[in-house]
Amino acid sequence: MKSLILSFSLLASAQLAHCQAGPPIPTDSTVKVIPVPKGFTKQIDVVYTRVNGWDGRMDLYLPPAGSAPTPIIINIHGGGWNKGTKESQSGFSGFFRKGYAVANVEYRLSQQATAPAAVQDVRCALIYLINNAKKLNIDPNKIVIMGASAGGHLALVGGLLENDHRFDTNCPTKEKVKVLAIVDKYGITNAGTWASKSGKQWLGAHYGDEAFIQSVSPLYLVKKTSPPTFIVHGDADPTVPYSQSVDLHDKLVKMGVKTEFLTVPGGQHGKFPAEENKRVNEAIMKFLTEVGL
Repeated sequence: MKSLILSFSLLASAQLAHCQAGPPIPTDSTVKVIPVPKGFTKQIDVVYTRVNGWDGRMDLYLPPAGSAPTPIIINIHGGGWNKGTKESQSGFSGFFRKGYAVANVEYRLSQQATAPAAVQDVRCALIYLINNAKKLNIDPNKIVIMGASAGGHLALVGGLLENDHRFDTNCPTKEKVKVLAIVDKYGITNAGTWASKSGKQWLGAHYGDEAFIQSVSPLYLVKKTSPPTFIVHGDADPTVPYSQSVDLHDKLVKMGVKTEFLTVPGGQHGKFPAEENKRVNEAIMKFLTEVGL
């Protein structure tokens, strides 16, 4: 009898787990420990938006409360829009030393929702920080949005849209939406010419729709008022062509937008030698200082 009860219990548990499980979402299981300086506080898994039962979360790292609001860096992970997690991210120590806050953001992957969902989420994260700037003691005029690869693409779109609210239906705001600067690390700048399985998956039903593709491609969102933009890309990148960044930089220059383009000779996709990483980080900090962070 005990054996029968145990078997029934195990079967029920398995059935319950099966019923509760959603479609498998590939993620980066690596969890990075983020050390913060003394006095900093962590707010983990802050919900910045809710969409159809999905909670958009971010991790906040805030400097000690002081008299003056602090700048904040928004970081967006990469992964071809179909994998990656905020927990895989690190490398914020340089910002912490400067006394900057950091928001490490997750977004819906393409298996959960195709384009423009990830753009909508990044915009919601940005708007959440602007709407809650006073409570968090951050300066809404000193927001930097940064990402790598697909995260670089999302940082670019999120920042270049400025006060254009076409993708803000999930998070309307009366506040002005504008970032001080964008840091793009080897991001996709033209979703229509980045021929990849991940790109087609993310575009979903919009694949082949040129008007929509341009609406989510940084190359077509640049205008004279665009935020200063720092770009870094390895010229031997086998995943996102180096030309994607070249084209974006050319467009920024043509429109008179302050920009800096740092090429890593022989650099692969996010794989740079240690000395090059140091050069990149120093150049980013210098650029942000120049634009007033």
